[in-house]
Amino acid sequence: MNEVLYRLQELLFPSIPGVAVVAVCTDDEAIRIEARCTPSGAACPDCGHWTERVHSSYLRFPADLPAAGRSAQLVLRVRRFFCTATVCGRRTFVEQVPGLTRRHGRVTERLRQTMGAIGLALAGRAGARLAQVMGIATSRTTLLRRVMDLPDPTATEPRAVGVDDFALRRGHVYGTVVIDAETHQVLDLLPERDAATLAPWLAAHPEIEVICRDRAGAYAEAADTAAPQALQVADRFHLWQNLVTAVEKTVAAHRTCLRDLPPASPEPEPEWETPADATSDQNHEGADPTGRFAERARAHHALVHELLDQGMGIRRTARHLGWGHHTVQRYARAARWQDMVKGRKRQLPSKLNPFKPYLAQRCAETDGKVTILDLYREITGRGFRGHYSTVRDWARRDLPRPEDFTPAPPPPSVRKVTGWLTRHPATLTEEEKLHHKAVLDHCPELASAAELTGAFAEMLTTLSGSRLPEWITEATEVNLPGISSFATGLHSDFDAVTAGLTTDWNSGPVEGAVNRIKMLKRQMFGRAGFALLRKRVLLA
Repeated sequence: MNEVLYRLQELLFPSIPGVAVVAVCTDDEAIRIEARCTPSGAACPDCGHWTERVHSSYLRFPADLPAAGRSAQLVLRVRRFFCTATVCGRRTFVEQVPGLTRRHGRVTERLRQTMGAIGLALAGRAGARLAQVMGIATSRTTLLRRVMDLPDPTATEPRAVGVDDFALRRGHVYGTVVIDAETHQVLDLLPERDAATLAPWLAAHPEIEVICRDRAGAYAEAADTAAPQALQVADRFHLWQNLVTAVEKTVAAHRTCLRDLPPASPEPEPEWETPADATSDQNHEGADPTGRFAERARAHHALVHELLDQGMGIRRTARHLGWGHHTVQRYARAARWQDMVKGRKRQLPSKLNPFKPYLAQRCAETDGKVTILDLYREITGRGFRGHYSTVRDWARRDLPRPEDFTPAPPPPSVRKVTGWLTRHPATLTEEEKLHHKAVLDHCPELASAAELTGAFAEMLTTLSGSRLPEWITEATEVNLPGISSFATGLHSDFDAVTAGLTTDWNSGPVEGAVNRIKMLKRQMFGRAGFALLRKRVLLA
């Protein structure tokens, strides 16, 4: 029997010395493990004096991890000792088992660690569901408390750090994440994204040599104040993002050039093998509607009218089918099932109806040469209170057009042209390349913008930041709105931008940490505070 208890002791308490299993009892639901402490004495927790003088003993019942699919009930006999040191103010104390119990603890240390790990991985509600499956009786709030009880990771001395902001409440509250740019480990989360919050953290780490950041002025101010010895590196992604925004402003300022682009010759339409009678049948006004709702309306209409023909009233039919009274009433009043489908949309009178005769008269007087904008302004002066799009849609739909009339293709949007100028030429399709060439040939200003954008992209990809002063001078002299302002703004952050276009440091790992923070926030459903989020990010 002693051999069996010894094997059980090795199985249940493999790395906990000083515990002996006395007995093990099992039933259908739980396993009862009786154990005791084996050392002859204990050290006083206050003075550290070793004593073997026993005062008394009692039983503790700390909750433990389930075993073999059953809940484990640990019955541990502990002793109370006298402290025999005369200088110690404590008279008695209770022995503790390192790695198994702690003062005033009602669970074992391994169960506490398991709940902390579950809370770190899944937070409260999901963690509580998983714990229930594992046979651990706990609540979501207990799991979160176990997470908050975990100690922070040991402080390191990073040589290079990355700094970026993240949203605690998007559009309202933001914080700052600091990571080790070499190991990509999150070092800390700060509750604000201003210089006053970041500067003390940087001052506490004088060993920092490199700071990767975006172009936010607050982070630059904090680095200049608290870490003047560090090299600041403006992230290349954010630089390119700023340039794309500047190019979009340049294109928007020259959108009039896009309206006068020569139209591209349209490709001939393919000849479909569709019989003429089939096309006429599809466009025929009397064609039956199709779709899932139409099939359901057909079946319901037939069912309602069949019951009505049998002498059942509307109320009795509704009770029989389990439908609403008004639903059965609508089917009963509809002579055809097609009316139930076609009547779903009710056409409201348009604000343009009183002005349509005047619009038709003006178009006839000018032989269709009056612009839609002029028509809109004329009827607005006569009391029209609608939008320009209402007049435009009516003119395109109802006004007669010559037989040989071909509408001009709409000019490319500002966003589309910006994409042509800022994307890599290899990613453009053949059609986009043709439009891109047409835009550059027609608008010299946008051709200059494309040339400057390509030169900056070459600096960014080849890390040739030494050519930045020449690029700034050239971009400033062309006097393009957007790009020239961007080039002028680089002077205020010239050293960091040069380092970003020269060194290999970047803020890519920081963006990955921000994405992980977003995932943890979604797990917590936005209910947790900053302290819990910080703990999970640092330890998860």
